Amino acid sequence: MPQSPVGGVRPVVPAFDESLRFAVLGPVRAWHGERELDLGSPQQRVVLAALLLRRGRLVTVGDLVDAVWGEKPPQAAVPVVRTYVSRLRKVLEPAREAGESPQVVVSVADGYLARVPGESLDLGVFEQRVTEARKLRAADAANAANSVDGVAAAADLLHAALGEWDGTPLAGLPGPLAETERSRLNEEQLKALEFRLDLDAQLGRHSEVTAELTSLTGEHPLRERLWQLLMLALYRSGRQAEALAAYHRARSTLVTELGIEPGPHLRELHGRILAADATLARVPSVKDPSPPPEEACPLLGDADPSADPAVCPGVKAARPAQLPADLPTFSGRCAALDQARALLPDEGDHPATVLISVICGMAGIGKTTLAVHWAHRIAHRFPDGQLYVNLRGFDPTGSVVSPGDAIRSFLDALGVPPQRIPTSLDARAALYRSLLTDRRVLILLDNARSTEQVRHLLPGSSGSLVIVTSRNQLTGLIANDGAHPLTLQPMTGPEAHSFLARRLGAGRLVAEPRAVDEIVARCAGLPLALAIVAARAAMNPGFTLSAVAEELRDSHGSLDAFAGGDLTTDVRAVFSWSCETLTAPAARLFHLLGLHSGPDISAPAAAALAGLPLREAHRLLAELTHAYLLTEHSPGRYVLHDLLRVYAAERVATEETPQEQERAVERLLCWYLHTADATYSFLAPQRRRVPLEPLPPNCRPLTFTTHDQALGWCETERVNLVNAVHQAALHRRPDITWRLSAVLWGFFYLRSHLHDWLYSTRTGLTASHGASDRRGVAWSLGDMAAALTQMRRFDKAIGHHRQTIALCRELGDTYGRAQALSSLGNTYLQAGRLDKAVEYTRRALAVDRALGNVWGEGVGLSGLGDAYQRLGRFEEAIECLKQALTVLRAIGDRWFGGVTLDILGTVHHRLHDAEAAIAYYHQALEAHRDVSNRWGEGHTLGHLGDVYQAVGAQEEARARWRQALEIFQEFGHPDAQEIRERLYSLDTGTFRFRISPADGVSAPAVVPNR
Repeated sequence: MPQSPVGGVRPVVPAFDESLRFAVLGPVRAWHGERELDLGSPQQRVVLAALLLRRGRLVTVGDLVDAVWGEKPPQAAVPVVRTYVSRLRKVLEPAREAGESPQVVVSVADGYLARVPGESLDLGVFEQRVTEARKLRAADAANAANSVDGVAAAADLLHAALGEWDGTPLAGLPGPLAETERSRLNEEQLKALEFRLDLDAQLGRHSEVTAELTSLTGEHPLRERLWQLLMLALYRSGRQAEALAAYHRARSTLVTELGIEPGPHLRELHGRILAADATLARVPSVKDPSPPPEEACPLLGDADPSADPAVCPGVKAARPAQLPADLPTFSGRCAALDQARALLPDEGDHPATVLISVICGMAGIGKTTLAVHWAHRIAHRFPDGQLYVNLRGFDPTGSVVSPGDAIRSFLDALGVPPQRIPTSLDARAALYRSLLTDRRVLILLDNARSTEQVRHLLPGSSGSLVIVTSRNQLTGLIANDGAHPLTLQPMTGPEAHSFLARRLGAGRLVAEPRAVDEIVARCAGLPLALAIVAARAAMNPGFTLSAVAEELRDSHGSLDAFAGGDLTTDVRAVFSWSCETLTAPAARLFHLLGLHSGPDISAPAAAALAGLPLREAHRLLAELTHAYLLTEHSPGRYVLHDLLRVYAAERVATEETPQEQERAVERLLCWYLHTADATYSFLAPQRRRVPLEPLPPNCRPLTFTTHDQALGWCETERVNLVNAVHQAALHRRPDITWRLSAVLWGFFYLRSHLHDWLYSTRTGLTASHGASDRRGVAWSLGDMAAALTQMRRFDKAIGHHRQTIALCRELGDTYGRAQALSSLGNTYLQAGRLDKAVEYTRRALAVDRALGNVWGEGVGLSGLGDAYQRLGRFEEAIECLKQALTVLRAIGDRWFGGVTLDILGTVHHRLHDAEAAIAYYHQALEAHRDVSNRWGEGHTLGHLGDVYQAVGAQEEARARWRQALEIFQEFGHPDAQEIRERLYSLDTGTFRFRISPADGVSAPAVVPNR
């Protein structure tokens, strides 16, 4: 008879009742034979759905509570969940007698699992058929048979798989689980549908495919893959004109909605249809059974997107080196390292495909440690760099890193400027894959939650290695993407002894061998548990190892549960022993760190959180770091392991009163707010300051002395600042929410973090509306309009500005109304609606003069002069601009003074007065440099080059344009491309005068909204 892992007799699991069937690809339903079962309330169905979707894996009671209610469960949530489970058992197994163990919903540790075979669940049947279709197609392509039968068989399987769907998955279910899983399942359906349509098109079913694709492109207008299939089906049906019209609809949608051009494959297909490429009429061989929408398109051949300058013009990928430090005390894991080593070809050879290794196992088993150690050992084989991201797939705060955010961090590391990073996930993924084409890069994706979180992060060409760590098996990545699994097991006895010896010294272990054996046994070979126990022993050299072993013994053997797979409850005891070695102030700081919402925390922020002097906070952070409860991942910045974050959050809830927790969060949020406000005078000079409330006690914000220092702090803390805006909203502090978003105005503007800007202002607007804070609403509307203007979404920006004007009028905020009028004029100016720009700038100017707002008057005169010069009304422009200079100089404003001087230079250039234009441009450069306005400096250098070129001084023009290009490339400014074109035209002798009285004018130096 089989033995259990602990030596007992393994019970025989009763056979599953095959008449029992379940459905989640539509409303959640269940049947016994032909009889449908009553599954109870929507919340009870959520519980069943959570169990079914985990596919036989444990779901803790806490997970079920989160699935049903999210972040605000009722007080009796746990007993209610257990009641739901009890009712489901009665419905699913009505014949089960009293005392018999359940067969379907089984209790395991602190939770439940559902024993339901894949063929009894519609999702399982769907996935099995899709997998079989992909295998058929892959085998067909590998045999080079191009068999119609193989394609038809795969298509039939996909038709059958999609037939399992009954509308919206998890229809009618409430709660965060249903919302998340519904999105995931809908994406799976769409990918299977795209695959099936591709095969149907290869079988010549063009008329059926065309009708279906026409409908689908209307429902999903941003999926370029659908547009490709539609264009090809139309072309093969002899409808070339309609295929070209489909491309133009696709392009118009992408440009309007996302501000990006179509991807390289869609553009290439368009070109081939224009050229009536005869090869398009043939049915190609699909080598990849399930190509992602933006990857190598079998319909278009093997085009290299990176060869197309439109993909990311002017961007040369950097060589990142993002791997975390290797653990100096790493030991053991020889078998796992041998398995990992076997994945790579011999030294000197390159992988023929993208290699994917999935290191999976229970939490605390050492997945990240092994992955980082292995990555360092083989990093030399990937000369183009190493990328690393913690995907936070099991973060207790729910801050899972989305694929889009992960790719953005990689694009940042590869040197792509923020302004050049597309908005949509598919477009970002396409750019990312293009940059990695023909490169050999090692990519470490740590703490992944699901296959979908990872799939967009995979490169599209051979030569790279992807290492993924996860607590889930990621079977989709293994089955569909050819990933090689490496499942970590607990350390063997010798490995665990070596682990302790490296940390405590061999002599200490030799002195107490029995105690060491007991520690190893009670830690069950779990590296996390061993590390914490070793830290306790190391920090207390006077403790005998027997005493440490006795503590483990007195904890009722809870560490043995680490071998079972559910860590959340049991690891609590291990962490508590480590915390008991801390001083009381360090333990308190550790607890409070559980209230921080960002990915890491600086020492000054931690000091504010705890209400401590910075020197004391540094000392306590060092104590936590030495106890392995905190990691200093860069000087002065600290991060909690995800399980330690759970533990800290639980401890703060029990050790600190609700009032102290609220005070700690308030101190932290106010610290971020007031420190960000300290950057405001550097990053947004002369702009109206955001009114702030007094600081709470023991909160000491930072101060700054230079522009670069202020800007650098904002960049380092960007993610924490955005998270703080959201946390303030969650903690019902709308006053902090909108103010924090508002004081980040200058930073978001200068660094072009437009999506963060829009997200933050939207959060501030929602919070202000909820609190009926009309001043917060007005401020948030104006700032959101500024962000929308920079994103060139002018219509929405104009609408928000108009709402701001109306609200300021109701509030009696004349200054705010003047600012909104001026900003509206600027938006009209940027949109090219010059008559409206003149109208609203004049109105703003009148209000500012009535208020005696000298700075507003100077800004208004400058804007009015800019509008006039664009209209060709040069005398009026010069008069306004000179008045603006007089006003701005009187108050010492060099920022707008520099902008105004630049516009005066442009006016004189258009009047063919080169000498005056050059003089004004040089004065503008001095002003820009005085206030570190690098964007303004770049624009003025570009304009100065224009003048020199116009008078025949080509070398002077080339020098100025090169200086401008260097600045624009530094900031990723879109005008860099225009400067490159001018330099190219100068070199080839094809340059046309850029500015003449009949030509209009390019954008002058950047003028921010007020």
